[in-house]
Amino acid sequence: MKPKIVLDGIEYNCPIEVTIGVVGGKWKMLILWNLRDGVKRFSELKRLIPGSTQKMLTTQLRELERYGIILRKVYPQVPPKVEYSLTDHGQSLRPIVEFACSWGKSHVAHVKRQSTKHAA
Repeated sequence: MKPKIVLDGIEYNCPIEVTIGVVGGKWKMLILWNLRDGVKRFSELKRLIPGSTQKMLTTQLRELERYGIILRKVYPQVPPKVEYSLTDHGQSLRPIVEFACSWGKSHVAHVKRQSTKHAA
């Protein structure tokens, strides 16, 4: 039997489960996609991710920060200015995020082709 991977008290069966645990879910990939080209403020991310709530975005950003994927920089001013960016470790996810986008486009085209075939 393969040994389990244990991180932060969570058991994973394989490295894919670790990856899904870190970047899985509806919002994290969208956050990474929007940070791929540089620094964003919280309000920018909220605007760029339609349907996101402040609580959800805050929770997801904190998780990504805890995993060392993003960097949160707070400027000591009033009102507070907070910026988010990918860490070097987070940058290593860029090819995955970009491939996921490419695959999504390809999948949409595939489904449209299939529905056209079945409609004919």
